[in-house]
Amino acid sequence: ATHPAKVKPELMAGAPNEVWSWDITKLRGPAKWSYYYLYVILDIFSRYVVGWMVASRETGPLAEVLIRQTCAKQGIDRAQLTIHADRGSSMTSKPVAFLLADRGVTQSHSRPHVSNDNPFSEAQFKTLKYRPDFPGRFDSIEDARRHCQIFFPWYNDEHRHTGLGLHTPADVHYGLAEAIRDKRAGVLDAAYTAHPERFVRKPPEPPQIPETSWINRPDQPEENAQ
Repeated sequence: ATHPAKVKPELMAGAPNEVWSWDITKLRGPAKWSYYYLYVILDIFSRYVVGWMVASRETGPLAEVLIRQTCAKQGIDRAQLTIHADRGSSMTSKPVAFLLADRGVTQSHSRPHVSNDNPFSEAQFKTLKYRPDFPGRFDSIEDARRHCQIFFPWYNDEHRHTGLGLHTPADVHYGLAEAIRDKRAGVLDAAYTAHPERFVRKPPEPPQIPETSWINRPDQPEENAQ
């Protein structure tokens, strides 16, 4: 039989609050070996960060508190949600497992030593760390939290995501994207009617909003594990 840890996770979300991905990344502190830990829970359909926390350590009980508070904030019902994570100690901890079982949330985990089973969280951390205002080190945990208090509202409410048809995560998460797309289409139609000669091939359309998001879509060839 295939060992459960080796099974490739295949998760599809067709709406917000169906599949969340969560992960922890280290933020450098003031001293050479000091770190703070940024926990982030992301909705894979909308790319909306539903919950985050900066802590001085990585533990299961802290993760459990963040997940519990985030489920309450988003009004998650029983058997509604799958949460995907890698196999870090806090992700596989008993407090997290008990909480998710108690709430009827399905747990999914990346395979060991496979780098692309958690692509949404990886991409989100990259966006954070590649921005020009991201510092090499933080002077204090309060400093790290202040940075995140500015970054995450920008990421959710202002950042136009190419994977979302140039909508913000908040607009997709809270169901506003379709109305905004219709409005954009109206503007483009008016431009085409006024000046059809400016559009070489066909009347312009705003980019589509994807109907599904996948972790390891079955019909996509798998990239080599790093």
